[in-house]
Amino acid sequence: QVQLDESGGGLVQAGGSLRLSCVASGRTSDIYVMSWFRQAPGKEREFVAAKQWRGSGTYSANSVKDRFTISADTTENTVYLQMNNLKPEDTAVYYCAADASGLGSSEWEYDYWGHGTQVTVSS
Repeated sequence: QVQLDESGGGLVQAGGSLRLSCVASGRTSDIYVMSWFRQAPGKEREFVAAKQWRGSGTYSANSVKDRFTISADTTENTVYLQMNNLKPEDTAVYYCAADASGLGSSEWEYDYWGHGTQVTVSS
């Protein structure tokens, strides 16, 4: 089993920045990919970005690829999401997810999930 714990959410004005962190614990040797998803009120959860855990492969949604950057520090078992130029439409609960294979963008592909951290962007 892998446990994931997100932090770093908060309230920020439009145009501002936040950095989310997700610390993995447990059987971290099983992890192949770590990703971020988000869910806005009344909407389905959507893919944000994915990072190959012990490689350089990354993949981001078109809506965020010019503003958000995913990175990882495997020595700290942590994946980050640097979010710049935030917009009100980025308001959502952000979830960290991990899986033992793939670099997918569908939530059904991921076995492990954190509890989420709220990001609110005011206009």
